Amino acid sequence: MTDSTRILLADDHVLVRRGVRLILDDSPGLRVVAEASDGAEAVALARHQDVDLAVLDVAMPTMTGLQAARQISRCSPHPKILFLSMYDNEQYFFEALKAGASGYVLKSVVDQDLVRACHAAARGESFIYPGVARTLIQNYTERLRRGEALPTQVLTDREDEVVKLIAEGHSSQDIADLLTISIKTVEKHRANVLHKLGMRDRTELTRYAIRAGLVEP
Repeated sequence: MTDSTRILLADDHVLVRRGVRLILDDSPGLRVVAEASDGAEAVALARHQDVDLAVLDVAMPTMTGLQAARQISRCSPHPKILFLSMYDNEQYFFEALKAGASGYVLKSVVDQDLVRACHAAARGESFIYPGVARTLIQNYTERLRRGEALPTQVLTDREDEVVKLIAEGHSSQDIADLLTISIKTVEKHRANVLHKLGMRDRTELTRYAIRAGLVEP
């Protein structure tokens, strides 16, 4: 990375972005060069802007931070990734690791931890918020090192996208337009998801989307 770490900041709340940007721009060696209001915009900016670090909110409309991170990590060269989250939740933390994150920072202590996390990422190091039990981290990394099978995501990335948009209240036509697929394909994804999850309707899918961090409660 350069002497001044160039940051892409993505959060759907304008006031949060503004506050986080003030913290970062006021810190020597850090500079926000791009802002996004959702995951899809973050992916587009990461592909076309020269950034060293992407700071992504976990839960955003259209595409979550986790979904965006999976795509950003395929860019070449790809920026380091940090997650901002209001959720002190082990599931989200481990999903962040699988998505290639260098760190996970809670919004409740962003003023204390974010700058340190950014500098750690710039040095190629990881930053983990203190609430995560060290033993859980060690257990996870040891299992990876031994090549043991780890739980995989229940749904495909595309199915996650469809569930998220359904939970946000979009019609099948809206989803087809947003994802550039046919309505028939949308309905097929919806049927597959309901079958996989053993669910019956939009209400149950919405509850699942909240639990999985695809949408905010």
